[in-house]
Amino acid sequence: MKLYVGNLSSDVSESQLSDLVLPYGKPTSTEIVKDRGTGDSRGFGFIELTSDAEGRAAIAGLDGKEVNGRAIKVNEARPRTARA
Repeated sequence: MKLYVGNLSSDVSESQLSDLVLPYGKPTSTEIVKDRGTGDSRGFGFIELTSDAEGRAAIAGLDGKEVNGRAIKVNEARPRTARA
């Protein structure tokens, strides 16, 4: 299951994001989305877990949790839509 993680502080790293989800399952991929021009974090990212059960547990445990002074938003990632 792929999870969307929003409202991230700009100083959160991919390894920190990965560590957050470890109590709920082993992440297969972690990505923090960065601005193309500046390389700065855009404040959200994605984590992919091996099973839906791990994903649901991570959502239940992490949604609203405070990380670096911000309450993060965690939910199931929606499929990417094509741009016009």
